Amino acid sequence: MIFMIGEDVENAPLPADHEAALSKVEAIEPDGKNGRASRLASFLRDTAETLLLAVLMFVVINGITARIRVEGISMEPTLESGSYVLVNRLAYRLGTPSRGDVIVFRFPRDPDQEYIKRIIGLPGDLVEVSGGEVRVNGERLEEPYIGQPADYESALRVPRQQLFVLGDNRNNSSDSHQWGPVPLENVVGKAVLVYWPPEEWQIISHSEWGR
Repeated sequence: MIFMIGEDVENAPLPADHEAALSKVEAIEPDGKNGRASRLASFLRDTAETLLLAVLMFVVINGITARIRVEGISMEPTLESGSYVLVNRLAYRLGTPSRGDVIVFRFPRDPDQEYIKRIIGLPGDLVEVSGGEVRVNGERLEEPYIGQPADYESALRVPRQQLFVLGDNRNNSSDSHQWGPVPLENVVGKAVLVYWPPEEWQIISHSEWGR
C-alpha cells in the first residue's frame, strides 16, 4: 500500500504553479557561454551610457559656467590671488551688465588673457576719477569694497557697446583708467562665487549702486 502511494506521487503531474516556477528558473539561467556574453553586453551598454551622460554633463556645465584662477592682487580685498572663481557665462545672454558687477573678460589688447574687474561705467556714462573719488555722471560712488582710494586722475565717456572697469585694489590694477574700456563682446561672464580654497569660499558681492 505504501509502495503504491509512493508510485502514484512519482508519476503524478506537477501543479501548474510549480511548472511556472521551473520555467522562470530555466529562463534566467541560460547556458554558460551565452550567459557570460549577455552579461558582458549589458556591462558594456551600461558603461557606454554612463560615459555618454558624463560627457553630456561636462559639455552642458562648461557651456553655462567657466572656472578661473585669480592671478595678482588687483581685486583685493574682494578677491585674493590664487582663489578659484566660478563664472556664469549666461548672465549677460539672459540679462544685461550692471554697474558694480564683477566680471571676467578677454583683455582687449591680448584676447588670450582673461581679466577680472568690476564694472564702473556703462555705455554712455561719464566716469571721472579725481581726488580719490569716483564719480559716474556726476554722482559720487560709495565703494566699501575698495582697498584704498585711487591716487590717479581719469575721465572718460564710455563708448557704445563698451564697459569701463576698475580693479578694487585701485592703485595696483591694470584696468580701464590705463588702457580704456572693454568691448561687450569680450565679456566671458559674471563672477558668481569663490569655491577654492575652502576657507575663502564666498558668494561674490556685486554693488547695487546706480542700478
